[in-house]
Amino acid sequence: MADEAQRDGEPGTRAYIGSFTSAGGRGVVAATVDRRTGALTVTGASDAVANPSFLVASPAGDVLYAVGETEEGAVAAFDVTGPAPRLLGRPAPVGGTHPTHLALAHGHALTANYGSGSVSALPLGPDGAPRPAARVLRHHGAGPHPERQAGPHAHQVVPAPGERWVLSVDLGTDSVHVGALAPGTGVLTAHGETPMRPGSGPRHLAFHPAGSHVYVLAELAPTLTVCRWDADSGVLAPVGEPVVLPTNAVSHPSGIVAAPDGRFLWAAVRGDDTIAVLALDEARERPRVVTTVPCGGHWPRDLALDPEGHRLYVANERSGDVTWFDIDPTTGVPGRAGSLEAPAASCVAFAPSAAPRPA
Repeated sequence: MADEAQRDGEPGTRAYIGSFTSAGGRGVVAATVDRRTGALTVTGASDAVANPSFLVASPAGDVLYAVGETEEGAVAAFDVTGPAPRLLGRPAPVGGTHPTHLALAHGHALTANYGSGSVSALPLGPDGAPRPAARVLRHHGAGPHPERQAGPHAHQVVPAPGERWVLSVDLGTDSVHVGALAPGTGVLTAHGETPMRPGSGPRHLAFHPAGSHVYVLAELAPTLTVCRWDADSGVLAPVGEPVVLPTNAVSHPSGIVAAPDGRFLWAAVRGDDTIAVLALDEARERPRVVTTVPCGGHWPRDLALDPEGHRLYVANERSGDVTWFDIDPTTGVPGRAGSLEAPAASCVAFAPSAAPRPA
């Protein structure tokens, strides 16, 4: 099926699915997105890097970056101007173990390294390929959970709007670390640390589109911490902690995204295998659970909005599929619209279609 946007003569959107090759995944999978239905059609895949569990595209859409979630830890770049991803150069070491998340800022790739509890900054070359880590900022501390929090476990790294600050969510230390990334040099320095509730195991966060608030989703307790964000001082201040779902042994929240208009949040909950829909008030500090809907599979590891914010895509790791939902613009409730088989799926990323590179 051809991309609907391309049939209309407009630039199309491409989708990329990350997966765990160690569990039968195809690596990085490329697909077109039907503009009318949201359906994904696979055009190619690459298993050149082991366990590309998280992906992010360059703003132009011509290069896709992936973490290699292994003991060695690496970042790889792919040329995605053709139907199948093509590796650019050699994967670069992150100077940490088991990176789980990736972001771009100031000409660098930033990784959250879960195994070593650190954040790395890797400079990007003129061709877009990463170079070895120029700076590794290590977290310190532990939490009360005897197995999951024996030491630091950075799970996500997110540049704040404006890219002056970098926030990293650490499941092991029950905190969000704030760092500063120097433009050009990639020197990453510690700036502050905001504690979350002990034993909650914060995993991922999302900024409100206005940039004034941050919503921190915990994995070890199904809660969401609302924080005010001061972009001038780089200070994160918790103001409340509503429950996402009743506490039970099988609920392990994973990912969270905010609506582009700032009215809703969506959180994926593994085990319970649902998507929690939360409505935000005008003050942005009292999320209210509207409902939960089935995620369309088993073990939703991550979720992502399409570029227009009209559809939600969920990577269901253990059932091996990506399911997409049409979002009701009034209620924010997602309605299942389709799915694609994707063994060991871990994330979905979007980018504009880009013209092929000159030979």
